[in-house]
Amino acid sequence: MWNRGPIGGPFALIDHTGKLRTDEDFRGKLLLIYFGYSYCPDVCPTDLQQIGLALEQLGAASEAVQPLFITLDPARDTPDVLKKWTDAFDPHLIGLTGTVPQIDAVAKQFAVYFKREQPNKDGAYLVDHARMALLMGPKGEPIALIPQDKDAQAVAAELDRWVR
Repeated sequence: MWNRGPIGGPFALIDHTGKLRTDEDFRGKLLLIYFGYSYCPDVCPTDLQQIGLALEQLGAASEAVQPLFITLDPARDTPDVLKKWTDAFDPHLIGLTGTVPQIDAVAKQFAVYFKREQPNKDGAYLVDHARMALLMGPKGEPIALIPQDKDAQAVAAELDRWVR
């Protein structure tokens, strides 16, 4: 198609337990992938809370979905930081990190906009990023963008379309 490239692709990143995880580890499940960072002051925690609540609302059907949080801030989002972060939202949520070049490559593969801002005098910084969750099929193919400007019930309804 003109002006459209593939979305998704292979990746090899470190999860929140320190284990190497690849896209192949998740074949056969729907992947709900959210790109963000744990130091995000507003949208990331709100969106992950809605995703967690939506998965809870799906009940047993949520077992077909593997939620992933891929950091856009690997300098600060170490596996230990991601472990605390993911535990706060959903017991099935897997946090993934890597080197800056690895994260940059994965974000590009998934067509995710982001920009790491310059640190202030105290070293703190924000990461401007797209607010979206991608739903990938059991073979790694893109199938939907899940709305993040809605409540958990709307997110659950959209996921329900694909899991049942």
